[in-house]
Amino acid sequence: MASRTLEIEKMSVEQLKALKEQADLEVNLLQDSLNNIRTATTRLEIASNALQDLSLRPQGKKMLVPLTASLYVPGTLDDADKVLVDVGTGYFVEKTMTEGKDYCERKISLLKSNYEQLLDVATKKKSIADETGVILQAKLRQLAPAQ
Repeated sequence: MASRTLEIEKMSVEQLKALKEQADLEVNLLQDSLNNIRTATTRLEIASNALQDLSLRPQGKKMLVPLTASLYVPGTLDDADKVLVDVGTGYFVEKTMTEGKDYCERKISLLKSNYEQLLDVATKKKSIADETGVILQAKLRQLAPAQ
């Protein structure tokens, strides 16, 4: 960390501005990725809960089936042990209820792991951006009286 600070302090004002802009851009992109992971995790948790709820319903149960987030059609539960799992890019795979729940739990675990790793990277980038900003402000204050 101290060697990084020394390297940053040796940079010119223009180099510091470029570094700060780059670091801020990377922090914003990482923050967007973190938000996307959080959203995907929430959706998978909702799906996992829906599978749990579905497994408790009896065969022949009348229910509303979601076609989109706001469009439901009436339907009848035929076989609660078989579910279609969205594996991405429009592909669905038929799985048993247990396999569907397991799939959701594995994906949730993977996303949470990725989230933690990305959070570490984002924290380090934010630290670099903040450190660069402080050094840039100090250099600009030093140059201001000289002009």
